[in-house]
Amino acid sequence: MIALTQLLVKYALLEPFGVAISLDGIGISLLIFATICIAAAGNIINDIYDIETDFVNKPHKLIVGNSISEKTAYNLFIVLNFIGVGVGFYLSHAVGKSAFFSLFVIISALLYVYATYLKRTLLIGNIVISILVALSVLIVGIFELLPALTLENRDIQLTFFKIIFDYAVFAFLLNLIREIAKDVEDIDGDYKAGMNTLPIAIGRDRTGNVLFVLSLIPVLILIYYIVNSLYKDMLSTGYFVFFIVGPLIFTSIKLFSAKSKKDYHLISSLIKLVMFFGVLSLLIYYFNLKN
Repeated sequence: MIALTQLLVKYALLEPFGVAISLDGIGISLLIFATICIAAAGNIINDIYDIETDFVNKPHKLIVGNSISEKTAYNLFIVLNFIGVGVGFYLSHAVGKSAFFSLFVIISALLYVYATYLKRTLLIGNIVISILVALSVLIVGIFELLPALTLENRDIQLTFFKIIFDYAVFAFLLNLIREIAKDVEDIDGDYKAGMNTLPIAIGRDRTGNVLFVLSLIPVLILIYYIVNSLYKDMLSTGYFVFFIVGPLIFTSIKLFSAKSKKDYHLISSLIKLVMFFGVLSLLIYYFNLKN
């Protein structure tokens, strides 16, 4: 999903419109590679510290301690982080913005802190991981648009950066909902591990109500966007209504009546599907330009 998003931001949004960019094909490949390495390292350290909860919540999907040893997992975590941060260091200097290197260090550090501590705290872990998901979208705009920013192209660069930022906000909202839904799904194992997630703090039913309200936010934002910006474009309107707004409304309905672990697993999967269609909506910019 990360690789697809970053590729579409570059090749469906930025390049077709002739925006001033900083990365060539090798550069965007390195950015994707660095991002994926750090994300993979974050998943590994999360699995290491989730052995106890995963043993209860999803024993059939337990990898660390089953398919591979904990020591091997730690070594993979270190190697992938080293590669990701190292490539990020090279890329930051290649675009003439050495300070951008700190982004990779911060992301790597936050993923570690999330897995070891933040995910056990009320909502903070959910918010942090959702910000990092949003940053995986925004980082393309940071590396592509900001180094090429001049007084002459300032307006157009910022316009496209805002489009990317809007997608990042959408990714943040959807991922936050999905993370909380996953906490409800995993409440049994999390409780035994002494975690303080939202469903443990306020209960499954109240968390479901919170999720229902949260799920309405992206729906209302998208409806406002469609009415004010897309109503003349039937293709874009149809795509957003049928593939994004529709599934989101269905998700809200399911949240209103969700009770079981199976219900919340379905909701988590639906949100992931909406995120996928949201990413594919970047192709609409390319299609509209060509037609």
